Amino acid sequence: MGTFRVKIEVGDVDGQRWESVDALVDTGASFTVVPASILRRVGILPRERWPFELADGRRVEKEIGDARVRVDGRTAPTLVVFGDEMTEALLGAHSLQGLLLAPDPINHRLIPVPGLLKLAEAQGIERSP
Repeated sequence: MGTFRVKIEVGDVDGQRWESVDALVDTGASFTVVPASILRRVGILPRERWPFELADGRRVEKEIGDARVRVDGRTAPTLVVFGDEMTEALLGAHSLQGLLLAPDPINHRLIPVPGLLKLAEAQGIERSP
């Protein structure tokens, strides 16, 4: 997939404080990554540390927190990773799915997609009473 950047807004869980960031769309990244100083500035605090694997295979632990993300008028709760100050902001798969957006790598944009629900009844699987 070709890479491209989009303007996103990251905000506190109540949606009271927001800050704009240019982020690389990265469906290979599980979560959205934003420099820690920006997250703290809008009131997002780390809640725990999680293990991650970097593109070069190294394993690191990073702080994660709860936030809201807004792209093209769509807003959703999401998890964010507290990035280093020199880390490029990334819009990851978890946020993209929560926003019901998918990358259009040809036109370098995000496009709306429907959410998917796979109900057991629709697949012919009987539920226990």
